[in-house]
Amino acid sequence: MDYIDYYKALGIAKSASTAEIKSAYRKLARKHHPDLNPGDQNAEKKFKEINEANEVLSDPDKRAKYDQYGKDWKHPESAEQARQQQQQQQYRGNNGPQFSGEEFSDLFGSMFGGGGGQRQQPKFRGQDFNAELNLKLGEIYKSQKQTITVNGKNIRLTIPAGVENGQVIKIKGHGSPGANGGPNGDLYLKFAIINDTKFKRDGKNLYADAEIDLYTALLGGEVQVETFDGKVKLKVPAETQSGTKVKLKGKGFPVYKNDTEFGDLYITYQVKLPTQLSAKEIALFTELKNLKDGK
Repeated sequence: MDYIDYYKALGIAKSASTAEIKSAYRKLARKHHPDLNPGDQNAEKKFKEINEANEVLSDPDKRAKYDQYGKDWKHPESAEQARQQQQQQQYRGNNGPQFSGEEFSDLFGSMFGGGGGQRQQPKFRGQDFNAELNLKLGEIYKSQKQTITVNGKNIRLTIPAGVENGQVIKIKGHGSPGANGGPNGDLYLKFAIINDTKFKRDGKNLYADAEIDLYTALLGGEVQVETFDGKVKLKVPAETQSGTKVKLKGKGFPVYKNDTEFGDLYITYQVKLPTQLSAKEIALFTELKNLKDGK
C-alpha cells in the first residue's frame, strides 16, 4: 500500500500548531468533499486521506506516535521490536534483504492492516448565500410582505418598515444545504434603498425645502408643504428669513420594525425673489428702499 505523509496531505509543516492543523483540514475537507464533487474519484481519495491525516495529527498522543513511527503509529511496540531486530541483523552482517524506512513502514502497515476501520464522516454546514434587494424609499414606509427568489427557491419574508440603505439581515437556514446531515447555511440579504423623492433621509428623520415668496416671508401667511403621507398647511411668521427651519413632529420616517413610531420632518424655507418686475413694482420697491434708508 502507498505510504501517506499526513503532513503533506494537509499541506502543513511538521511544526504546525493545533490551530493550523484544524484550519488546513477544514479548508481541504470542504474543497474535496464528495457531495461537492460528485463522481470525482480523485476528490474522494483526497478526502479520505485528509480525514485520516486529521484524525491522527489533531490528537497529541497519536501525533507523537506518528512522528516517531510514521504509518506504523498504531502498533508502536511491534514496530519498535521489529526495528530493533532489523538493527541487530544489520549489526551481525545479515545478508538478508534490507528495507528503507519508507519500505519498512509500508510492509509493516500491510501486515497489520494499516488502513483502519470505517470512520464516521464529519458533518459540514452549508455555505451562506448573499443577495441584494432593491427597494424604493416609499416601499419601506410601512412593513410589507414580499416573495424573493434566491437560487431558484422562493422565499416569502416580511420587510420591516424603516430598513436602512445598505442594511443586511440574516434569514436563517435559507443558504446551501449542509453535507452529511450538517445544518443549512444562511441567507444574508442586503437592502439597496433608492430615494426617488424630494426628501433627504437621515435615519428616522426627513429633511426637505419649501419655497415661500417674498411677500409671504415679509408679511407672514400660510404655505402648503408636502410630507411623506400627504400635504399640510403651515403658518409662516412675518419677517421669516430664507434658511429658517421648522420641525414637524412625527412627520418623519418610521422607526425600524415599528410602524407606529416616527421621526420628525424638518422643513427649510427658501425665499424666492420675484423676477420680471413691472415698472410700477420697481417704483414701489425703490420707494421702500428709500424709506428704509431714511430718504
